[in-house]
Amino acid sequence: MLSRRHTLLGLGAVAALASATPGLAAEGKLTVVATTGMIADAARQIGGAEVAVTALMGAGVDPHAYRQTRTDIAAMTRADLVLWHGLYLEAQMEDFFHSLARKRVVVPVAEAMPKDLLRGHDDYADKFDPHVWMSPEMWKHVVREVARALTEARPAATDLFAANLERHLGELDRLSDYGRRVVAGVPDDNRVLVTAHDAFGYFGRDYGFDVLGIQGISTQSEAGLNRIGELVDVLVDRQVKAVFVETSVADRSMRALIEGAAAKDHEVVIGGELFSDAMGAEGTYEATYLGMLDHNFTTIAGALGADVPTGGMDGKLGAGH
Repeated sequence: MLSRRHTLLGLGAVAALASATPGLAAEGKLTVVATTGMIADAARQIGGAEVAVTALMGAGVDPHAYRQTRTDIAAMTRADLVLWHGLYLEAQMEDFFHSLARKRVVVPVAEAMPKDLLRGHDDYADKFDPHVWMSPEMWKHVVREVARALTEARPAATDLFAANLERHLGELDRLSDYGRRVVAGVPDDNRVLVTAHDAFGYFGRDYGFDVLGIQGISTQSEAGLNRIGELVDVLVDRQVKAVFVETSVADRSMRALIEGAAAKDHEVVIGGELFSDAMGAEGTYEATYLGMLDHNFTTIAGALGADVPTGGMDGKLGAGH
């Protein structure tokens, strides 16, 4: 959780900047600040030319550990709309958001998710797994909440936002269909997904994989020697040939896992690098939600034995800008 010093810094900054001039919603674009790249992408997809969206967390940034900077505070305090994920994803920023909500429109977009669809949190009995973007079907709920927040902030653009929402929901349907089609080629015995932390639970539930993370749902949980030892035994017993690193999590624990398996005469390779809590580099296809999931579906399926199309769903993977 936040240190007392950092909490006071954030709260003090809100008080100092609360009277700052908000974004020029009536004279220009609606100014939106989103915490993660996934939420920022949803806002851009729905808002189109009506919005100017800033994402606080870029490629490779871990939202579980992220703390707001002075620049972030200034941007959020001046924005027309602040969108954050919720479900305890931005755990180090929650106190700040609750304080900011007294002065600005601040929406935790994943909190609108029907609770009966959520997985429990492995560290906190009263919280849920926040990684809902791993399922396009789950992500639709967040996208609809983003559309609701944008519409409420700028009613004059209701028709545009509604049309963009329907278009994007159709894209998510196509992405989900591609995911099911490409992972169908993974043999049943190979349907074990081992990653750095437990971010792929919703993927596993939707697409029929056993998902095992070295760390828990939060990257702040410790990956002890006992956990690595347990996973080494799973790799050997189930003859798992490939494991996956993540762009926003250090790979040292995964290297220890591979070395542990080698010590038991079982060869395991890195099947690829997955986007877990952050998207790809700015300006690339993988920096969109569609590109992020397309990459994950294609990488996982290909490494675990499926025949996958070159370039993914639309041939865009690895194409750069």
